[in-house]
Amino acid sequence: MFTTLHSEDTEYSADSVEWLHQDDPAAGFFACGTYQLVQEDPECAEKASPKRPRKGRVYLYHFETTNSSLERLQSIETAAILDMKWLPACSDDSDSHLATVNSLGQLEIYEFLKDQRQLKKQTCFALEEEPQGESALALALDWRKAEQDIQLAISDSKGGLNLLRYSPQGEAIRERSWLSHGFEAWTCAFDRWCSHLLYSGGDDMLLMAHDLRTEQRAWTNRAHMAGVTCLLGHPTHENLLLTGSYDEQLRLFDTRAMKRPLAELNLGGGIWRLKPHPAYPDLMLVACMYTNFSLVEIDAKDPNLSLLGTYEEHKSICYGADWAPFPKKDDGSLTMATCSFYDHKLCVSRVKISK
Repeated sequence: MFTTLHSEDTEYSADSVEWLHQDDPAAGFFACGTYQLVQEDPECAEKASPKRPRKGRVYLYHFETTNSSLERLQSIETAAILDMKWLPACSDDSDSHLATVNSLGQLEIYEFLKDQRQLKKQTCFALEEEPQGESALALALDWRKAEQDIQLAISDSKGGLNLLRYSPQGEAIRERSWLSHGFEAWTCAFDRWCSHLLYSGGDDMLLMAHDLRTEQRAWTNRAHMAGVTCLLGHPTHENLLLTGSYDEQLRLFDTRAMKRPLAELNLGGGIWRLKPHPAYPDLMLVACMYTNFSLVEIDAKDPNLSLLGTYEEHKSICYGADWAPFPKKDDGSLTMATCSFYDHKLCVSRVKISK
């Protein structure tokens, strides 16, 4: 069912991978983010910092669809990356941008220079202007189009949520920040159907909906038995919300009746990331941290969640996953990229879909 085309050593521990969907889908560009704890010098133990510093890299790759070749185009040294998203171009004649959040509590945005096939750093924004003690780690990132601007939501390790606006001129402007969770706010996601709703999940096991018009919490859900780690509003089925948790359950909710989930599926190992295929949104690529990458099908009418297959190539924590925005090949296969942590491995592979 799965065929590995490339296995790449990212050198640093890899935790995120994102294909460029908004540009020419056949172009085959994607980025990979890494997160590496700096090793202390054993001879200087007395000078060692109590908090080991973290470093990272942003890699830019190109996958050629005609011959399935893979080329690393660029490597950018930065702070440790925890999440990244491609932002849409603000106009037809402008380039796409890559937004990253890092261990220094920063949002960094890179312009993608398509002709040069390179990323150019454009913006760096600190979530905390004057941090009290150690800066919070910026953990997760989501975006939505808001007229000419792009609205960004960022969650952090102190339980905070941060709402920003990114202008076509490349300026990041804070709208507001507030404390939402008692522990790490692992994830945040805009509702794709309702522009004033923002969801968040935290290590306090809470799933929350925030009404951005009133600055009030719309509801709180307590269905999870461990930290809520990822969220996804279904792109084509209104009111459907998927959640992943350290408790290993993939859950499907109706946001109009949040008392209990519509369906649950135990995938093992804790769930870190959910990615619907851009052309087949009921086909979900799921990063199950301590087991594998799973392929799940959503039946919205039944409703039901079905495990179609598992990709077992990675031998460490499965964090990063994304579908390539290519249509099915003649043999019915789809292309995906996955990455894992301590074995610092990036894979590009294909999965053959029988349906």
